[in-house]
Amino acid sequence: MKTSRINSIAADISPTGRQLAESMLRQAQVRVTDARLSVLEVLLETHSALSHLEIQDALQELDRVTLYRALDCLTDAGLAHKITGDDRIFRYSTGNEKLAVNAPRGVQHQHAHFKCSLCSRVFCLDDEQPVSSLKEQLQATLQTTLAKGFQNHDIELTIKGWCADCSK
Repeated sequence: MKTSRINSIAADISPTGRQLAESMLRQAQVRVTDARLSVLEVLLETHSALSHLEIQDALQELDRVTLYRALDCLTDAGLAHKITGDDRIFRYSTGNEKLAVNAPRGVQHQHAHFKCSLCSRVFCLDDEQPVSSLKEQLQATLQTTLAKGFQNHDIELTIKGWCADCSK
């Protein structure tokens, strides 16, 4: 991902984005700090999951450790989630922002992802799409195939292909 794109995300953060981020932190009963607020704002303004390095490029005023702590706090509170890429780099996203404000902790983690095989960007897929029912069917089928005593609680569904930008 290009640094100029990340810097423009940080520059384009809207006042309503800041208000939404603050509201989400308060509703999750997480102490509002400048670092958490800034990180959540960047994640809300982005349409794909970002790595720690990409977020650090957007928020150069934050040191590396503070950023990791803010990301850990947001994921623990269910306001963001961590996606492990094929390259073993964690990427962070808020998932479905429409649900995040009203959803109980952890709910927004239950959705599918799309990973572009060319640019490596990861996109969260909206749960309202048919992918949600596919996940439910897979989960039910998996439960019947598991050995006695095993119980699944989640399926990480990642669809791989080419994003709209790369398929042009």
